[in-house]
Amino acid sequence: MTRRMTLLSVRHLEVRYGDLVGVADVSLDVPDGAVVALLGSNGAGKTTTLNAIAGLVRTSGGSIRWREDAITNLPAFAIVRRGLALSPEGWRLFVGQTVEQNLRLGATTLAETRRIPALLDRVFAIFPRLAERRRQRAGTLSGGERQMLAMGRALMSDPKLLMLDEPSLGLAPAIVDALYDTLRRLHGEGLTLLLAEQSVPLALEIADYGYVLQTGRTVLDGMAQALAEDPQVQRIYLGVNPP
Repeated sequence: MTRRMTLLSVRHLEVRYGDLVGVADVSLDVPDGAVVALLGSNGAGKTTTLNAIAGLVRTSGGSIRWREDAITNLPAFAIVRRGLALSPEGWRLFVGQTVEQNLRLGATTLAETRRIPALLDRVFAIFPRLAERRRQRAGTLSGGERQMLAMGRALMSDPKLLMLDEPSLGLAPAIVDALYDTLRRLHGEGLTLLLAEQSVPLALEIADYGYVLQTGRTVLDGMAQALAEDPQVQRIYLGVNPP
């Protein structure tokens, strides 16, 4: 990976739920301006890792640093205010509220509320479908529209790092292609991305660098292209049988 300032640094992360271990030992770095993929099969610890970084679950050990500042176990609102936002798996939308109301909730941590109209305009420019449905209740949206709304809500905090948890899960291929085109556009505009995906080819196609998790541990990392081209890596660590 080329030399860039490290925005996010995670070292020996551990998360326990009572006697259950969600994450045992995860370490990763996310450089400024990069796309970093977090890979692994279902249950590998990807979601727990992102939730711990976002302040949604408490860590049991290890450290999380943002621009050299310790943010381990800070509350979620404090994490967002520092420039990290999570678009979660399963969307977690307020289904009884409108599209616009859900988006505005993403901006509640902003110190300058006068920026909200401009941020709304930006999200509607990125996702014109949301602009068309701004008065529609979130619970009536399609799966692809809900994923757009979850991403849009995260973007309303104007993050420096956008974390996405399984953004392609359950979506039709055409919707996934459009979603990843949007991610490429956002990255081209300077947004740093940390992407957790079960779909290995999708993630490695857009990523600069990848980390492979297995049973809650970082077992491998490397340049995305090298991981994509190594059949042994795909078979042993990612559960993929390459052609």
